[in-house]
Amino acid sequence: MSVEEIEKAITQLSPEELGELSSWFEDYQAKVWDKQIEQDLDEGRLDSLLKEVDEAYEAGEATSL
Repeated sequence: MSVEEIEKAITQLSPEELGELSSWFEDYQAKVWDKQIEQDLDEGRLDSLLKEVDEAYEAGEATSL
């Protein structure tokens, strides 16, 4: 199925179905993002950023949320 076909099918959904699809897609995107973050962490891609955060915290540059 092409993106064009998916887009066309979406335009034919009822408002309730569109809401269900939107919720599902938001959850799906979050899972994909989480998986990417985990992979980046495992492969060390975030090591330098995490080091900067640790250094800023140790220097007292962090503030409470």
